[in-house]
Amino acid sequence: MTALPVQPLPIPDGPAALSGHRVLITGAGNGLGRAMALAAASAGATVVLLERTVKAAEAVYDEIVAAGGPEPAIYPMELAGVGPDDLAELAERLREGLGGLDALVLNAAEIGQPAPLTQYEPQVWLRTLHVNVNAAFLLLAHCAPLLLESAAGRVLFISDEAGREGVPFMGAYGVSKWALEGLMHTYAAELPDDTPLRLASVDPGPVRTLLRRTAFSAETEGATPLPEAVAPGIVELLDPATPLEQAARFTAMSAADEEE
Repeated sequence: MTALPVQPLPIPDGPAALSGHRVLITGAGNGLGRAMALAAASAGATVVLLERTVKAAEAVYDEIVAAGGPEPAIYPMELAGVGPDDLAELAERLREGLGGLDALVLNAAEIGQPAPLTQYEPQVWLRTLHVNVNAAFLLLAHCAPLLLESAAGRVLFISDEAGREGVPFMGAYGVSKWALEGLMHTYAAELPDDTPLRLASVDPGPVRTLLRRTAFSAETEGATPLPEAVAPGIVELLDPATPLEQAARFTAMSAADEEE
C-alpha cells in the first residue's frame, strides 16, 4: 500500500498552552496520531508516543525534537495482544519516569473487515474489538489514577460517525466505536461531581489516513483533509482553558461542531 503524504507541523513561537503537561497518545506513529502528537508538542506538551512500530515512533520523535519541542518518550506496544499486566506496567513507568499523566488520547484503531456482519471473519472481529475497545478500557482503567491526580486531567476518545449511527458494512469497527462512546459515558457518570477530570468524544470527520484508505479505497485522492488540518483543533481540547461541559463532565463533538 502506498504511503499517504504527510506535512510537517512546525513548533510555533508564542505561548505554550500545554507547557508542563504529559500527554499519552495511542497510535502516535502515523496519520491522525502523528499529527496530534506534533500539535501537542507544539503547544508545549511532553508527549508519550505509544505505537506498535518503533520506526514510526522514532520518526515522530525526530520531528518533534528537530522542531524544538519538548523531548517526547517512545513506548512500543502492540495493542492487539495487550493485557492487564502490560498496562499496569505502563502506568507504573509513567509515574516513575514522568511523575504522572495529564492527558490520554485514545486514538489507535483497527479498521477490521468492511463486510456485512453475517459474513464477518470471527478472528478479525475479535482482534478489532480487542484493539479498539478492550485495549482502550485497559488503558483508561490503569491510567485513571494518574489522570485523577492531575489538576487538569483530560481524556479524548477519538470516535467516528459509525459509532453514533448505524453505517452499513463497517462491522467490528463501527460496533467498537459505539462501545468507545459507551465507555466514555459510563466513566463520566461514575466520576464525582467535584473532579477536575474532563472527557471528550471527538469525531474528526473524514481524514486522509491509511485507515480510511483501507475502508474507502475508491475515494478520490484529495477529497478529505490531511490529518495536520484537523489535529490542532482536537489537541486544543487538552488545554485547561478550553471549556468542556462542566455539568456533564464530558463533551461529544464532531468536525461539524468545530466549524460552527
